[in-house]
Formats: sequence, C-alpha cells, structure tokens
Amino acid sequence: MRQAGRVNAEALTVVREMIRPGVPTADLDAAAEEVIRKYGGTPIFKGYPGPYPFPATLCVSINEELVHGFPSKRRLKEGDIVSVDCGTLLEGFVGDSAFTAGVGEISAQARRLLEVTERSLYIGIEKMRAGNRTGDISAAIQTYVEGEGFYVTREYTGHGCRAEYA
Repeated sequence: MRQAGRVNAEALTVVREMIRPGVPTADLDAAAEEVIRKYGGTPIFKGYPGPYPFPATLCVSINEELVHGFPSKRRLKEGDIVSVDCGTLLEGFVGDSAFTAGVGEISAQARRLLEVTERSLYIGIEKMRAGNRTGDISAAIQTYVEGEGFYVTREYTGHGCRAEYA
C-alpha cells in the first residue's frame, strides 16, 4: 500500500509541476499515466466500469466542476483553480490522492477558498481518532467551512475503491 501511495504521489508531483496557463489537461493525464506505468502500476480510474467506462488516468476538474472531470484538449487558463485526482493500482494495493491548485495568478477569493479547504482537511484529520465516528469528522469540517463563509457540498459524499476489474 505504501509503494502504491508513493507512485501515486510521484505522478501527482509531476502533474503539479506542469500546471500553468496554456497546458491542456490531456497532457497532465498523459504525464501521470507515464509515471504510474513506469513503476509497473495501473491507473485505477482508467476503464473504471459503468455504462461509460472512465476514459482517463486522472480526474481533472476546473473551477466550478465538482468532481470527476475528464482530461481533454481544454487548456488551463490564468486564474483557474484545478483539482486533480489520481489512483494507482500496484501489486494489488491502491494509492489514491488528490490536490487542488491555482493556475498562475489567482484571485484573493480563490486563494482564500484554497486556504479554507486545506485547513478543513487538517481539521478532519485531527478528528480521526479511535472512538470518533465519521459524523464527528464531517461535522468538524462543516462547522469550520461554514464559519468561514463557504459551504460543503452534500451530494457527493463517501468514497470507495474497486480493484478486482484491473
């Protein structure tokens, strides 16, 4: 599991370094897949089963796109906020992580959003203790985020992982 996480982190590091105005999101996707395959891994999202199998290694969501955006010829623009999610299957284990970054110079409001969401992550981690429930974690995050004038999306919650098809 640790090695899958390390490969996934390396793929995201390469992608983060590429983020700048003018870069097509498909280029980010290709770079992440190259790193994963270099280590003998499989991009866990690519081909994820469903009526329309997921077509890419990364989920790349720009600005108001909530989650699971498809990489494409679309180019990043100055001031965008881009979220990148990546999953790696390696030797039967999955590493899955994401980050959100600004593209070039971003607005003060966008910068504040990134700061609040990052702080909310650490608030959630602080609540991950024996005896606490997932509701304790989400309540702490929601209280903080709403106290900062933002809101938590309620339609997309939880997380799963299926590796048997890979």
